[in-house]
Amino acid sequence: MPDRAPQPVDRQLPTEEARDLISLVRDIAQQEIVPKAAEEEDAGRFPRELFTLLSRSGLLGLPYDSEYGGGDQPYEVYLQVLEELAAARLTVGLGVSVHTLASYALAAYGTKEQQVEHLPAMLGGGLLGAYCLSEPHSGSDAAALRTRAVRDGDDWVINGSKAWITHGGIADFYTVMARTGEEGPRGITAFLVPGDAPGVSAAPPERKMGMKGSPTAQVHFDEVRVPDARRIGEEGLGFAIALSSLDSGRLGIAACAIGLAQAALDEALSYAAQRRQFGKPIADFQGLRFMLADMATQIEAGRALYLAAARLRDAGRPFARQAAMAKLHCTDTAMRVTTDAVQILGGYGYTADFPAERYMREAKVLQIVEGTNQIQRMVIARHLVGPEER
Repeated sequence: MPDRAPQPVDRQLPTEEARDLISLVRDIAQQEIVPKAAEEEDAGRFPRELFTLLSRSGLLGLPYDSEYGGGDQPYEVYLQVLEELAAARLTVGLGVSVHTLASYALAAYGTKEQQVEHLPAMLGGGLLGAYCLSEPHSGSDAAALRTRAVRDGDDWVINGSKAWITHGGIADFYTVMARTGEEGPRGITAFLVPGDAPGVSAAPPERKMGMKGSPTAQVHFDEVRVPDARRIGEEGLGFAIALSSLDSGRLGIAACAIGLAQAALDEALSYAAQRRQFGKPIADFQGLRFMLADMATQIEAGRALYLAAARLRDAGRPFARQAAMAKLHCTDTAMRVTTDAVQILGGYGYTADFPAERYMREAKVLQIVEGTNQIQRMVIARHLVGPEER
C-alpha cells in the first residue's frame, strides 16, 4: 500500500526568515500544543502558560513594528503562522488572532507616546489582550452599542457591558469601544483599559458547543476610570477604528479556519489509509477519494484567497472586500470539511476518541465570530453594487 501519510503544508514564503519562523511554530505545535490539546479542551482549560511561551518566542506581535517589540512580519507570513497554530489547536490560533486584533488600535492609531509606553508589554511582555465591541443588545449592529464613557476632568468614566469577549475575565488589557457622543457610529471612541482596573469584572464564561478551553464571557465596566492618555485616536473615531481592526481580524479568522480544516483533512487521510473494509483501505474507494479531493480543493482555494487579501494589505491597497470574501469562504470551508471528516471516520468520527468531532464543533463558531457570514455577504455586496437604499 503506498504511503498516504499527510505531509506538512508546502508553503511559499517570501524570505528565509519566514521559513525559519514556520519551522519554529511547527516545533512548538508538535511539542507543546498537540499533545495536550484534546485533554485541555475537554477539561475547559485555557493554556495561559503556552501564551507566555508564545510571547517569549515573539509570536504575539508578528505583524507589528520591531521598534515596539513586534516581529516586522508581513500579514502574508503572520496569517500562515496562525494557520499552523490553529491546526494544532484552535483555541491557540484564535487566541493569537484576538490578541493581535486587540493590539491593532493602539499600533495603528495611538500616539507615539502611547505606543512607546504600552506596546512593548502588549507585543512581547507576556500580556494577553481582548477586544470589546459587541454587547448583549448590539452584535451585528455594532454601531448601536450602549456602553458609555463620560469625561470627568482628565479622566473618562466607563459604564456598560460587553458580550462574547474572547479572553473575557483573564485578559491583561481590553480595547474597548464606548459611546462618548451622539447615537450611531460617529459617537464612539476607543479606549485601552487595564484588565485589573477597579470596576472591571467578568461574568462566568459561556458554556459553548466547542472551544471550551477558550474563555468567552461578558465583561462589565462599573464606574471604570481611565485617564484621557488611554483614549486611542480622536473622540468619535472609535467605530472607524473598530471597522479597520475587523478588516484585518477577519483575515485572522480565515487563516484559523483553514488551519482547522487542514487538521480535519489530515485526520481523514490518516484514517482512510489505515481503515480496511472489503479487503482494502477505504481510501481506495472512489466515492471516498472524491470526498477527499473536494476537501483538499476547498482548503487550497481558501488558503489562496486569504493570502491574496493579505498581499493586498501588505502592499497598502484596499482589501476590505477580499477580507470579507476570505472570512466567508474559509469558514464555510471549515464547516464543510470538518463535517466530511466526521463522515469519513464513520462511527468513530462521532466519538471523542478521535479529534474529528471536536473539529466539527469548533468550526461552527468561525462562521459567527467577527461578523457572521451573513454580514460578510452584506459587506461584499456593498462593494459590488453600493449600499442598500434606505
